[in-house]
Amino acid sequence: MAQHLYDPLDPSWFDAGATRAERDRTFRICTDCRVCVKLCPSFRSLFEMIDDLGGSDHVGELSDPQHKRVVDECYQCKLCYVICPYTPDQQQEWRVDFPQLMLRSLTGQAQAGDASRSAQLLARTDQQGKVATAFAPIVNATARFRPARVVMEKVTGISRDRLLPTFDRVRFSKWFKGRADRPEPGTRGPVALFPTCLVEYQEPAIGKAAVAVFEHNGFTCELPDGQVCCGMPWLDAGDAEKFREAAQRNVAALLPAVDAGRSIVVPQPTCAYTIKEEYPAFLGTEEARRVGAATFDASEFLMNAHKADALDTKFPGRTYESIVWHAACHYRAQQIGPRSSQLMQLTGAKVQMVERCSAIDGTWGLRAENMEMARRVAKPLMEKVRDSDAQLVAGDCQLANVAIEEGSGKRPVHPLQVLARAYGLEDRQ
Repeated sequence: MAQHLYDPLDPSWFDAGATRAERDRTFRICTDCRVCVKLCPSFRSLFEMIDDLGGSDHVGELSDPQHKRVVDECYQCKLCYVICPYTPDQQQEWRVDFPQLMLRSLTGQAQAGDASRSAQLLARTDQQGKVATAFAPIVNATARFRPARVVMEKVTGISRDRLLPTFDRVRFSKWFKGRADRPEPGTRGPVALFPTCLVEYQEPAIGKAAVAVFEHNGFTCELPDGQVCCGMPWLDAGDAEKFREAAQRNVAALLPAVDAGRSIVVPQPTCAYTIKEEYPAFLGTEEARRVGAATFDASEFLMNAHKADALDTKFPGRTYESIVWHAACHYRAQQIGPRSSQLMQLTGAKVQMVERCSAIDGTWGLRAENMEMARRVAKPLMEKVRDSDAQLVAGDCQLANVAIEEGSGKRPVHPLQVLARAYGLEDRQ
């Protein structure tokens, strides 16, 4: 778990003056360091504005709109925690927690009535997913119809030029509860799935692949009732209270599985990061800490299991000689190593890792006001994928995968789908 400088439950979290003072202090340290300059537009804008004023001694002269620009351009990739030499755990004289400071600032803006309307609309993932899956053919066709997208942009703020994830008519939970081919209890014991809203409504094939791979290797899959969206889109919108509501519901849904000794397995990196890191920070409860500590990225869990007792490495199905794998930002922020790459290498594939941002990061990159900036950030990733001669593109983050398809013309699959194909299991689902 990351160490933080600020407590979201402390009343000072919403103190505008104290938050401004912390930004001034942090901006000066960051300007004198600049190791983060390649990470996101937020840092580049900050350094340009400070340089125009004459250097870090003039940080206090930044205007409120300039501060807001830095906050709004931070899309919470969390990579500061990976490369910053001044994070709280480093025990340096200067301590910086840039991502959480930006969240503190964003939630403060929202509480003051300055919140992105499009971000608030996009945060209602479960509400939208339930309606969209019920009318999936119409919704998917509408998403490809240009005049409808123009109207959608005006109403929701989603860019008309973004390729959007499609919705499936059969939600993952419905498939899971209704499947007839349930195997006998696995020899390695049960795991609890947190499929995420992306798998639940839009890409249940990833969840089906997860179930196939885990069960093939002796794990029984359970799906605890009561799960909702992880809530990260609410943080994107600056709504800390709505985020806490989602977090509390999921902790309550997952805690019985944790009490029974189950690990929580998550196939999407943003949601895994959120449960591991943001739930304990924003709820501050022992229950949230226990659920966070029991949560694993799906590939992380499988590779841990493989080291203890080897997974099945016989692959009679479809395999690939070469795969280019996108290591998404929230995957890297978990600091678990390239577990998905290692997992795919078990099939005999040579895996090329690409560590560049897709600039989607939840809902930030889908919004019209951010699209051009997001495309500039994502350009190196798209070029590497386009230029690769690998047989397959893979990525753990489904939103990033859709962005990669938009930007490169190549459609990625999830690493769990690579394993399911190699085992010859994908078609059975």
